[in-house]
Order: sequence, then structure tokens, then C-alpha cells
Amino acid sequence: MPHSTLDRSPPPFFRQGASALSKLMVFSALALFLMVADARFNLMQPMRIAVASALYPMQWMVVRPVVWVQNGFRYFESLTAAQDEAQTARDQLRRQSHRANQVEQLTLENERLRKLLELRERITTPVRAAQVLYDAADPYTRKVIIDIGMIHGVVAGSPVIDEAGVLGQVTRVYPSVSEVTLVIDADQAIPVLNTRTGVRAVAFGDPGIQAGALELRFMATNADVQPGDLLTTSGVDGVYPPGLPVARVDKVERRVESPFARIYCTPQALVEGASYVMVLEPVSSQIAARPVQEEAPAGAKKGRQK
Repeated sequence: MPHSTLDRSPPPFFRQGASALSKLMVFSALALFLMVADARFNLMQPMRIAVASALYPMQWMVVRPVVWVQNGFRYFESLTAAQDEAQTARDQLRRQSHRANQVEQLTLENERLRKLLELRERITTPVRAAQVLYDAADPYTRKVIIDIGMIHGVVAGSPVIDEAGVLGQVTRVYPSVSEVTLVIDADQAIPVLNTRTGVRAVAFGDPGIQAGALELRFMATNADVQPGDLLTTSGVDGVYPPGLPVARVDKVERRVESPFARIYCTPQALVEGASYVMVLEPVSSQIAARPVQEEAPAGAKKGRQK
């Protein structure tokens, strides 16, 4: 091979361009020029906008997972806080509801006690206040137990009233409690007076269909009794003081085949829900005893006979 055809230039790997110092100086000068030109003439602003616009989707994609994680933590924190606040609100609502129920109950008791006090001022008979503890265990009778008894001076036969009228009568007395038979009991009877006509009758507890009510028995079919008539105690039995509300006539049934009318009455007292009552002394205990006549000496009798 002739020597003239050989390429004597160095291979590309060994080619050396400008020196590193020269490149540094050139690029440094170019950078300085661009900075001065950008500061003075704002030449790089369009390039910044273009680059920022091109890089924004990438930045959004990179930042989005971080935002999602932060939002997730905030969501769970807010959810826990909301659950705690809801539980606190439910507890507070429960307490307020309980207090509201207590307020309603206390208001009702206060009204009943005020009515009892007003009724007590109108009654001249000595009275004792009592509270109903519970109903009697016998399901075939209508009786309640009150919290005063023999040690408080209660005697058998004492009338018991509430703020609305006659509730019943004390039938058994124990040392610290007493048993009260309600006026609606089948074995209970009370003399009454029709305030409209002045006619006296006897009201009995009705154990039949009208359970929880009273019945005027042995009233003639043509008796002057109308629905709405108020019945009060007549006072002829020596137990109940006269003028206490007992019941109000609810229905009158007159039958041709029967000589007596069926008269149903609604008790005025709260026989199903009395809480506070007053125990009166029987009228008979307030009546002075009949004076005893002194017997004359035997000698005086013989002298009179002579």
C-alpha cells in the first residue's frame, strides 16, 4: 500500500479541541452576558415561561402523591374529630333529655303539691301528708301502699284524698306503712251526693266492663241523673267529710226490663297515677263522745219509790 494514501490525522478519540480553561472562560462570559442582558432587558422571561409551562405537568404529577397523602391524613384526623364531637353531642343531648324529663316530672309533682296545699287550706279536718310507695301485690284488688302508718297516728278507716278528690280509704294499718283501698275497688262503697239535685246515693267500685270506674247502684230508672253531674261525699257515713269530689257521671243506661238504671261514673282522683296524698281523720273520731248518765244511789231510788 503506498504511503501517500494513509490518513495521518489523529483518531476522534484523541482529538483535543479547545482547552478546558478556554471553555470555562467562554461559558462564563456567556453566562455573565445573559445575566446582565436578562437583568437589563428581561430577555429570558419568555424562555422561563416556556420552560415553566413545559415542566408544570411533571411538577403536578410529582407533587400530587404528596398532596394525596396529606389530604388523607387530614381526612382521617377530621373524621376522628367529627366522630368525637358527635359522640360528645349525643352524650350532652342524652343528659339534657334526662334533665328535661326530670324537669317535667318535677313540674307535674309541684303542680299536684300546690293543689294539695290549696285543698288542705279548705279542709278543717286534721290531715297527714303521705306518698304512694307502690301498688298492692294482689291483682284482684285495687289497693296502694303509703309511707305512713301506726307510728304516725294513722287509724283504719281514715279517708285518703289527692289533689283532685277522694282516692280511697285506709283498710289496714302497719307500724310504718298503710294499705289504702281505692274507691274503684269492687268491695269499696262510698255515700255520695249529687250536687245538681241534692239526691244522695251510694257509689260502688265497678269490677266489670267499666273497670277503673264507679257505679251508682239502686237508682230508679226515672231518677234525675244526667251525664256530667258531679258527685261529692255526703258525710252521712261518719267517715268522709262532706263536699269532697268523688266522681262525675259518665253514662246513664235506662232499661225497660230493669227497675234500676245503670249509672257509670269516672272518679275524680288519680286512681291510676297518684303520687302524693293526704290522710284525713275519720269524721266519727272528731265527734264528741256521748255523755254517760250518772246512776242514782240505791237508797235514793228506794226513797223515790216510796
